[in-house]
Amino acid sequence: METGQEHDLPLEIGHVLFVDIVGYSKLLINEQTQLLEHLKEIVRGSEQVRSADAAGKLIRLTTGDGMALVFRNSPEAPARCALELAKADHNHPELQLRMGINSGPINEVADVNDRANFTGAGINMAQRVMDCGDAGHILLSKHAAEDLAQYRHWHPLLHDLGECEVKHGLRVGIVNLVGDGVGNPELPHKFKTIERRQARVRRTAIAVALLLFAGIVAAFVSISKRSSGWTSTVPDKSIAVLPFENLSSDKENAYFAEGVQDEILTRLAKIADLKVISRTSTQHYKSVPNNLPEIAHQLGVANILEGSVQRSGDAVRVNVQLIKAANDSQLWADTFDRKLTDIFSVESEVAKTIAEKLRAKLSGQEEQVITAKPTDNTEAYDAYLRGLAYSLKTAPTAANALGAQRYLKEAVRLDPKFALAWALLSFTDSRGYNSAALQPTVALREEARQAAETALTLQPNLGEAVHAMGYFHQACLKDYEAAVRYYAQASPLLPNSSRIPESRAYLERKRDHWDQSESYFNEAERLDPRNVLLLTQHALSYSYFRRFRDALRELDQVLNITPDDVDTLALEAAIAQAEGDLPRAAAILAPLHPAVDDNLTVVTKIYQAILERQPASIIPWLKEVLAKPDPALGYFNVDLRFSLGWAQEVAGDHTAAEESWRQARTESEPFLKEYPKDSGIIGSFALTNIVLGNKSTAFAQVEQAMALTPIETDPLNGSPLLEILARVAARGGETNRAIGALQRLRSMPCGSIFSGSVPLTPALLRLDPMFDSLRSDPRFQKLCQDKQ
Repeated sequence: METGQEHDLPLEIGHVLFVDIVGYSKLLINEQTQLLEHLKEIVRGSEQVRSADAAGKLIRLTTGDGMALVFRNSPEAPARCALELAKADHNHPELQLRMGINSGPINEVADVNDRANFTGAGINMAQRVMDCGDAGHILLSKHAAEDLAQYRHWHPLLHDLGECEVKHGLRVGIVNLVGDGVGNPELPHKFKTIERRQARVRRTAIAVALLLFAGIVAAFVSISKRSSGWTSTVPDKSIAVLPFENLSSDKENAYFAEGVQDEILTRLAKIADLKVISRTSTQHYKSVPNNLPEIAHQLGVANILEGSVQRSGDAVRVNVQLIKAANDSQLWADTFDRKLTDIFSVESEVAKTIAEKLRAKLSGQEEQVITAKPTDNTEAYDAYLRGLAYSLKTAPTAANALGAQRYLKEAVRLDPKFALAWALLSFTDSRGYNSAALQPTVALREEARQAAETALTLQPNLGEAVHAMGYFHQACLKDYEAAVRYYAQASPLLPNSSRIPESRAYLERKRDHWDQSESYFNEAERLDPRNVLLLTQHALSYSYFRRFRDALRELDQVLNITPDDVDTLALEAAIAQAEGDLPRAAAILAPLHPAVDDNLTVVTKIYQAILERQPASIIPWLKEVLAKPDPALGYFNVDLRFSLGWAQEVAGDHTAAEESWRQARTESEPFLKEYPKDSGIIGSFALTNIVLGNKSTAFAQVEQAMALTPIETDPLNGSPLLEILARVAARGGETNRAIGALQRLRSMPCGSIFSGSVPLTPALLRLDPMFDSLRSDPRFQKLCQDKQ
């Protein structure tokens, strides 16, 4: 593993799991062969191995008594794989495995026979870490453990063992992965040997009385170390900026306090040697909380900045204090009394002082960036701060988007050279265009482009401007290749921006690059750990892949932040439906009384009644809602009308069902004329036609929809159309076509049209009445029996 002539190729980072069979060399050859086959079988059955292999993100290297698995997607992958292998190993008691995990550089080499191989410190160190353990141990290097410790769910499983001496006299920090019924909780033999050796040295060097005392202390420390859970290593150079308190007599100056806080945070975030938490995660806290250690733990930082702002006319007072959260001690505090025209110097001075207090390295370029004055026009800056306050609001509503847009346009009118305002205006326009918070017109798209181009022309190295141009290409043009290029330029300019990895997580998901998407989700969550939208979207990604346990972990974090959130609970209920646990889904949904515009909750409650085949509970409610449909709901009214017909059919009232479906078709027609290329509307229309018996029209429409959104280029939006094809074919008696579509769906990540945001699963196929016509087919029965 450590030999070979290296090529002149750049190193890449690999996340390595090294596995070997304990006592392998003492076995007979036939026993060795048998155990190796068992190991290979277990490895092939690992979900982590299969998904990484399918994505081209896995390297398998065979060794004499085991193998090395190099994952190139996520630092969590080798640990998850190790847990899978350990659980599977329970079925093979004769197979004694030990494992080592490390993240580090790998490189392609040519071996002595000129065949391709891989080597590097990442692989070598994983083997050395493994060598420190005994049968059943899953050991991690300290570096790999710190990568995992970014995610709270790993904390209970990680137990610090201290240092172990490995090859060439190198001492390596080792962490034991134990829990959930896997791993070996015993101290490895090598560590016991070290303890005995150290004890002998102490006995010969220290007097009996002191030795007794030292032994007691050493025993206490050793026991505590082995029994305590993992405490994640929080970087000393990490900080969260809490909301600044508005002390102005005029409470309307709250926007100014928000702006000063955000400008200080933004300057800090441009220092690469710091870890700075996004404002999205800090804005829900009080300005002066009484539980700083707990907040710091939730955010994963060592330091907190508190502050207040008082403005009276053109006079401004800014108070700040930097606090070390672990012991609630003040590292620095100051008060700045300045004129409004000099507010930039305060923001810059605070950022520079914090960097100094935290001993963060500050490059010349970074110092220049954080001391830059964005505008000389105080009125333009005031308008910018008002627009910024609207843009920072969590909900991307039309009112917030229009408010931000109005003030930012005023800022650039007052100072046409205000690059930062141009960049934020472009981002606001692009986000409004993408979310439909603003009318997605050609004029809005061009305004977003021109604003980004103006910002870049004024300041080519302004990170916010480069990001705005990337986001414009992603959100408005769907030009993902160009967006990636701009994001790559923006990343070093905005090293602590969670927006860039978050945008890339969505982008790579669109491009069917799921491993990359997950990696960016993890990176974004590290900087923005309490962003409920980000956590929810990450949960949806897991759900699309049928990784429901991971999805629920993310959703639990959301509920810790926003307890009783209706949509989050509805999504957990949809997952319960997908797992076939209708009682659990019913228990989650029972206390929820959604408004009709809570789409996800409404759809999930309707689908629950359909799956239970007890639609009587929802038919009266649907009739009441549809008696006076809300025009603001748009096409969702048509979906509700279709659902009413489906519920009536399941209830056995076929005449009423047909009438509801005819009304749904009539109500669809205006939307189809207004949006002739909307594949979702066309697909929905196809379902309505098939239940009304219009088979040829239905198939023509679903084929048209799939051509408009090809699953090959847009799998996330294309997969629900493939599901519609399966439903249309099942209803239309085209069994082969229906089963072919379902088989294809089972092999890809996807959402579903009726089960909220989870894919069709074997459990749902068993329960959904729309597939009743397929139940006698052995191929469908196999689909229903497959594992989730």
